[in-house]
Amino acid sequence: MNKSQSNVVAHPMVRLGDCRVAMRDGVHLSTDVYLPDAPIAPLPVVIERTPYDKRGQSRSEVNRDGTQISREAMALALVKRGYAVVFQDCRGRYGSEGIFTKYTSEGPDGVDTLAWILEQPWCNGQIGSMGLSYAAHTQMAMACLNPPGLKTMVLDSGGFSNAYRCGIRQGGAFELKQATWAYKQAKESPEAQQNPLILQALEQEDIRDWFAAMPWTPGHSPLRHVPEYEAYLFEQWSQGTFGPYWQQNGIYAEGSYERIPDMPVLFMSSWYDAYVSSTLDNFNAFCRGKTAPQRLIMGPWLHGDRNVTYSGNVEFGDAAAFDANVETDWLSCRIDWFDRWLKPTEAQPQGHQVAAFAMGGGSGKKDESGRLIHGGQWLHDVQWPLAESQKQVLYLHADHSLLSQPPESAQGELRYQADPRNPVPTIGGALTSGLPVFAGGAFDQRETPEFFGSRGDNLPLSARSDILVFETGPLTEDLLLAGEIRVHLWVASDAPDTDFTAKLVDIYPPSEDYPQGYAMNITDGIIRCRYRHGWDREQMLTPGQAAEVVIEPFATCNLFRAGHRLRLDIASSNFPHFDCNPNSGEPEGQARLKRVATNSVFVCAGRASRLELTVKKGS
Repeated sequence: MNKSQSNVVAHPMVRLGDCRVAMRDGVHLSTDVYLPDAPIAPLPVVIERTPYDKRGQSRSEVNRDGTQISREAMALALVKRGYAVVFQDCRGRYGSEGIFTKYTSEGPDGVDTLAWILEQPWCNGQIGSMGLSYAAHTQMAMACLNPPGLKTMVLDSGGFSNAYRCGIRQGGAFELKQATWAYKQAKESPEAQQNPLILQALEQEDIRDWFAAMPWTPGHSPLRHVPEYEAYLFEQWSQGTFGPYWQQNGIYAEGSYERIPDMPVLFMSSWYDAYVSSTLDNFNAFCRGKTAPQRLIMGPWLHGDRNVTYSGNVEFGDAAAFDANVETDWLSCRIDWFDRWLKPTEAQPQGHQVAAFAMGGGSGKKDESGRLIHGGQWLHDVQWPLAESQKQVLYLHADHSLLSQPPESAQGELRYQADPRNPVPTIGGALTSGLPVFAGGAFDQRETPEFFGSRGDNLPLSARSDILVFETGPLTEDLLLAGEIRVHLWVASDAPDTDFTAKLVDIYPPSEDYPQGYAMNITDGIIRCRYRHGWDREQMLTPGQAAEVVIEPFATCNLFRAGHRLRLDIASSNFPHFDCNPNSGEPEGQARLKRVATNSVFVCAGRASRLELTVKKGS
């Protein structure tokens, strides 16, 4: 190890750099330790395990005023409050040895690292963990193995509950952010950094062209230059059925909740993040199964953008920023949290805490940056869904209306053709890591040129013949949607397998700034029909035979103002957010034959398709 004096002079601190921490299989992980530069008594420890470079600048460590917080500055703030700080490169990343296999090594490696920390003279046996995204996944993975010393966690936008349901797959479909992430991170791999030819080969690939050329095959993808990255990606892609692969540590906390220490956890995510369901499922599981108080924060942001007040092309206002609204700032929030739970002299609050940003209520005008002013406010409670919530059901009708009354006619079938060669393009949504191919957030649902796969003609997405659009009339009073959403569809297809997607949209009425109105996407979901009877088994459709499927879009919190319409779009693709079903029934991740499917949605008595919402009473 190298002991080097920190270049921060405001407070004495030393870094024990590149400590080689041995794992159980002999692989050594590169680890930095930050300590006060003076003889000290043992201290509580805060650890972050990351694949993004333990000394690198995190893009999400940004205050409201735009100032960035370096790793060293984070360490200094914690050291000044009486902590030892540990930053570690994950296996096979940056300074650490071993082969990187995404997610599935993090539990044992985390446990071994905590065991090493507990042996150090500067540790008093009290350990807290923190981190965003993958650094949240690493925390949950080790927590599932009941590691010694772990007393609290701060899970920011990550920490898999069940990666089959949220994070890698969703509704049986594969989330293609895994492909864009793998491509970008392969360029940062030791192989690419040590071999200029590999890096040059990767940089010469055009990932957008590769997306247009899907499906990929092993050895014939943009990742072929770094085989370990290609191998894990195709393994995830081909594991379509929920089985042993998906029950591994690191991607399936749901199966190990009872083993996780009974400890307080700060959960944070946002309505346009890719980990909405994981965060809410984890929070509720801890509330049910643990005695320690839990805290949940849900903002309107993109992944980790807690101080960016807009998402996509929609502005939520100054109230949306984390700093000065939820807490003074995110760094002090974390330090206060660790003070509360790692230092027994601190007062420890009782009961759960929920802060959820309710989007909506703004003027609907266009701001100086050209964004729709949607507005919003923070709601506070002790549970999720919010207290006094109730279910509301809207039925799909043959005239494309959404009504509280079910259809009475015995006839009602709406058909469209789903062509995997011309899929419905992804126009924002709750997703991350898709650049440079696709991006998340809230957008007017139009096929403008910036969206991959769109026609680029600015026509409304609802103009497509492969989308069924259902709308309420103008709302007579405000409607606060705050919780889970389920879409029950009666469907049929002439294909052995196909997908159905559902997207909930807030329709603004025409205004001076938006003469055609504004169709703002709120949340969406998907179901791959072969898994309609259970994720653990496949059953192909019988052509022409009606079947019931359930789509579960991410939960959300949005105020639909009086005068707005609530819209539900039904289609059979959302690409490149999800891989496109070829409609051929071929094995997952191996399909080569694309065919057009004629799909039906039934909207009649006896086969009443419906939308189930969770709404806040008194809204």
